[in-house]
Amino acid sequence: MKEFDVIIIGGGATGAGTARDCALRGLRTLLIEREDIACGASGRNHGLLHSGARYAVNDPESAAECIKENMILRRIARNCVEATGGLFISLPEDGLEYQSDFIKKCEASGISTEVLTPQKALALEPEINPDLIGAVKVPDASVDPFRLVSDNVLDARLHGAEVKTRHEVLSLIKEGVTIMGVKALDKETGLTENIYAHYVINAAGIWGAHIAEMAVVKIGMLPAKGSLLVFNQRLAKMVINRCRKPANADILVPGDVVSIIGTTSDKVPFEQCDNMKVTKDEVELLLREGSKLVPRLSDTRVIRAYAGVRPLVASDNDPTGRNVSRGVVLLDHSQRDGVRGFITITGGKLTSYRLMAQMVTDLVCKKLSFEKPCQTAQLPLPGSEPDKLKGTSIVMKAAMERQGSQVQAMTFDQKGSEIICECEQVSRAEISYAVKVLGVKTLDDLRRRTRVGMGPCQSCYCIKKAAMLLAQELGTPKQAENLEKEFLQRRWKGIVPVCWGDGLAEAELLRKKYGR
Repeated sequence: MKEFDVIIIGGGATGAGTARDCALRGLRTLLIEREDIACGASGRNHGLLHSGARYAVNDPESAAECIKENMILRRIARNCVEATGGLFISLPEDGLEYQSDFIKKCEASGISTEVLTPQKALALEPEINPDLIGAVKVPDASVDPFRLVSDNVLDARLHGAEVKTRHEVLSLIKEGVTIMGVKALDKETGLTENIYAHYVINAAGIWGAHIAEMAVVKIGMLPAKGSLLVFNQRLAKMVINRCRKPANADILVPGDVVSIIGTTSDKVPFEQCDNMKVTKDEVELLLREGSKLVPRLSDTRVIRAYAGVRPLVASDNDPTGRNVSRGVVLLDHSQRDGVRGFITITGGKLTSYRLMAQMVTDLVCKKLSFEKPCQTAQLPLPGSEPDKLKGTSIVMKAAMERQGSQVQAMTFDQKGSEIICECEQVSRAEISYAVKVLGVKTLDDLRRRTRVGMGPCQSCYCIKKAAMLLAQELGTPKQAENLEKEFLQRRWKGIVPVCWGDGLAEAELLRKKYGR
């Protein structure tokens, strides 16, 4: 029977970061995820690397955490981060009183600011609302959350961690008041197994409340739904924020070849968390309010809608969850509930995932009398090491933007240089690498690792070729059609809420082309 020092439940950013930190310190580590990595809140957000400015007024603790981690991630995950910078703009209905307080609170949290005249702001970003009355520049950035999680998982594995995706935790193994491990279902084989460890870390996001119930402890989780829209082009060079108390549709984030507007915030029942749907009213709200930031947004094609659930710890009666702290919550259940061997890490932001991982790993190491310091703030993630080579072709350069120095493991010969996804310039070589090294098993997995099908055409022109290639790489060429069908069924969910105009025409083309 194999025993681990630590089992981490949840393959989002926090779980992946924790697995990396534990493995780097030499702990025998298992990461277990019921689906693929980054399938929850970590893969359903703006892709915003917060400067902390958004929280400076109402949540200064979270603001201070964000700016510190922002600077760290720029160093260690530079291949995942685009240093766009950010603008907070004030519109006439906002006034300038909030801006004044905003600047003071940012400075108090260590967030640098630069006040710009409306004229200078428009010179930087011509597409923002020309009626603005004030603007403040802050060190926001964009980050690819899928790449960030994948790189953490890869580094964890390179340092000895085991990773089991598509394994669902059915129950916790408990002896008296001590959690000894987990009973897990392999969803591909249908087999179950008992896996033992000295400590089980609950990093399952909003589903962490359910995992806690298995240990007979309760966490006051607040499921807060956030809906977002994806546009078919970059509408700004910088992250554009509304300079006011956080509200709906007040952040526009440029990422790769698209832009994302969001988000909403509404409490939802736990039973809906696995099936989030974007409503017509949410789409209309996002378009209406988003166009106040960038007017051209209202005339730009929307290619996708999606929603995620924030894992907030409820602490008040706020109907939206906007006033609940975004700070980190670390629960040592031996002290809190008298249950040994079980720890929960939750709350926080994507930006603060590394800090959360360090906090929980520090606690585990202390309990195990394992004295090795955290290295994750210094060691770059795979692909983010200092440049060791330069791209020699357009195809290779495109792969380097996503995989960084990991392109050394790819073969860009005539065959490998074939472009599979034109929108995102994803090559055969990169797809082959993703299958062999990054644990890809489905087209959705491939999308998360390479951005196949995430560009303006939303897989309309690439998916059949990608399915055939993936099936070949997996050694199951007869499964290409099934892979394609499964992928398209999932993609339709995000296309349907925005199916009008050009989007409707393209959806109809997709339906006719692939018989859906």
